[in-house]
Amino acid sequence: MTFIDIVLRRPSYGWQDSTGQLVKPSAGQIFSEFFSRLNVFKDRKNWLPFMSWLKVLCMVPFLLLFIFKFFSFWMLGAAFLYSMIIMGTHGTIWHHRYCTHGAYKFRNAFWRFFTQNLTISMIPEEIYVISHHVHHAKSDQPGDPYNAQAGFLYCFLADVNHQPIATNLTEPEYNRVKLLMRHTGVAGNTYRQYLKWGSYLNPGNAIFSWVMNWSFWYLIFYLVGGHALACTLFGAAGFWAVGVRTFNYEGHGKGEAVQRDGIDYNKKDGSVNQLWPGIVAGEWHNNHHLFPKSARSGFKPHQIDLAWYYIKFMSIIGVVTSYRDSKKQFYEQYHLPYEAAKAMQSKPVLAEIN
Repeated sequence: MTFIDIVLRRPSYGWQDSTGQLVKPSAGQIFSEFFSRLNVFKDRKNWLPFMSWLKVLCMVPFLLLFIFKFFSFWMLGAAFLYSMIIMGTHGTIWHHRYCTHGAYKFRNAFWRFFTQNLTISMIPEEIYVISHHVHHAKSDQPGDPYNAQAGFLYCFLADVNHQPIATNLTEPEYNRVKLLMRHTGVAGNTYRQYLKWGSYLNPGNAIFSWVMNWSFWYLIFYLVGGHALACTLFGAAGFWAVGVRTFNYEGHGKGEAVQRDGIDYNKKDGSVNQLWPGIVAGEWHNNHHLFPKSARSGFKPHQIDLAWYYIKFMSIIGVVTSYRDSKKQFYEQYHLPYEAAKAMQSKPVLAEIN
């Protein structure tokens, strides 16, 4: 078996059956796995997914304060802007295009740290990065940690059930995990520490970073708009953290064949370009699956890509030293040939009319 086959912690119901077909667990099986994997008293190696969902739970009081104490249409607008656009775009900039795909490079560690902490921290890099490499290698196949064909819950709870790294990797295998994470600047466990905690990330470092990030942003928001703005935006961050867990189910057509000619050019999997995620977060998902290492995925004129605009701006001012841009390649290999083929198909029809 390859590294990609074994790097993630296998769920109790497995990835595939004896015939190689995708296992589609019942809701009961998924919830059982979910709560078992969150049980830190049963196994301390469950600490990372537990912390990830604890962050979400910590946001509930902020969201309730926004709704019942600080609500106004101005605050609603701020919550919408922060959750849908700022948090979403930052997730694309940091977790997706940099941490996972290395689509661009920073001049130094300061600007990497700056970009990492542009927003309230909600998702551990480790859970996102390693599993996303597997997603691209096995997209819509058994072993894809958020395979939309297995249903909504399979994707929504994947960060606990399918995305954590395996806890029994050999030292050479764990070193490969370290290589995938090294450029992110996130400090990792030694192999001995990994055997104890079952993760790349160290609990002490994770908790320290969490406390510092949240303290900084609450202070900034409080200085700008008091507790009202701080509670509103923290609640919005929690709302985003729940909503983003639905993306891959939607971004792969809910497991159905819904790709459209002239819009979705990658036919190797079920990824689709969607207008809303594209506009608010630069997630033109089918384009991204065509060119995963590109710092831009909004290739067509109408495909707004806020994440790309940030990367390009940082390049202009010298903070980003290099990046990949696959727009030209997209037009040459996919869009222009498609338009040419479509024009050729229409010629016989025009000839008959004439």
